[in-house]
Amino acid sequence: MVERYYACRSCLNRKVRVYTANGQTYEGVVTDVDRYHLYLQVEQGGEVQTQGWFGARNQILTLVLFDLLAISLLV
Repeated sequence: MVERYYACRSCLNRKVRVYTANGQTYEGVVTDVDRYHLYLQVEQGGEVQTQGWFGARNQILTLVLFDLLAISLLV
């Protein structure tokens, strides 16, 4: 778990794509990371769909570090 924290921490204030264990993919900017959560701001003009729910623009998503499979930097 500590490795995931430091991997996410290195992406702070950067645009990323996050893959979760349940098959979801999210894109946005990492705004904060704590011991258990990653806070991802969805891009302006973009929407994220999660199980039939559509999020608003500039929304902060809270993702649990335990559920993350991978995080990749985007240019």
